[in-house]
Amino acid sequence: MKLIYLWLGSLVLVTVLQAESALEVAKRSFEKISGYQSSISETTMVLKNIQGMTNKRKMRIEKLEGKNGDKSLIVFLYPMDIKDTKLLSYEQIGKDDKQWLYLPALKRVKRISSRNKSGSFMASEFSYEDIASQNYKNYRYQGEVKKVTRNGKTYLRIERTPKDKHSGYSKQVVLIDPRTYLAKFGEYYDRNGRLLKKVSFLKYRKIKGVNRIAKMEMKNVQNGKSTLLIWDRDNVKAGLDEADFSKRVLQ
Repeated sequence: MKLIYLWLGSLVLVTVLQAESALEVAKRSFEKISGYQSSISETTMVLKNIQGMTNKRKMRIEKLEGKNGDKSLIVFLYPMDIKDTKLLSYEQIGKDDKQWLYLPALKRVKRISSRNKSGSFMASEFSYEDIASQNYKNYRYQGEVKKVTRNGKTYLRIERTPKDKHSGYSKQVVLIDPRTYLAKFGEYYDRNGRLLKKVSFLKYRKIKGVNRIAKMEMKNVQNGKSTLLIWDRDNVKAGLDEADFSKRVLQ
């Protein structure tokens, strides 16, 4: 009987160590892109439909790093029919994020319900959930870290599930470069467990010692559409503060 208890205890310990191992990889990966304090960037969004036709948009993204969650403000600059549309997001670790959308045509601020965060952000293949900060604390990690090979390169594979009960994803698989600990690829599964999207982090650059995503693509494998984000300009440690992210900036 004592041997059985020891075996069960060892099994639990191994499981915990595996979970901590995946968590540690996720934590290191998140820390690699942290430390920007605040940032202002200009970004091109390219929407591509199943026929290959594209539609371009321009936006300014402002972000503020915080201990209890980041804040961000997205302002569309082009085309004219969506110019000055704004999305304000407050990340809340362990709670539902708060998001507000300002629609200039209606001169109205709309609160994005946590139940609707899986919806498309401005007709792109990014959801409101994708646009929010991807803090590692907002996920649970399953299984052990595995090494996988893709295109002749080795990556660390971690599997995570969103803690948010309103998430549009049942799980996410992320491949991380073991040399840099930067995320390279991801697979996002819908609530029914079917593969929904594939994300590729195509380019990073280092600005003032901080790793920044410079180009990424989200492909929806269920509808054949994709969205490309290109950071044309990016400035970190930009001197923004809480006042720059109050709800007053929406109007």
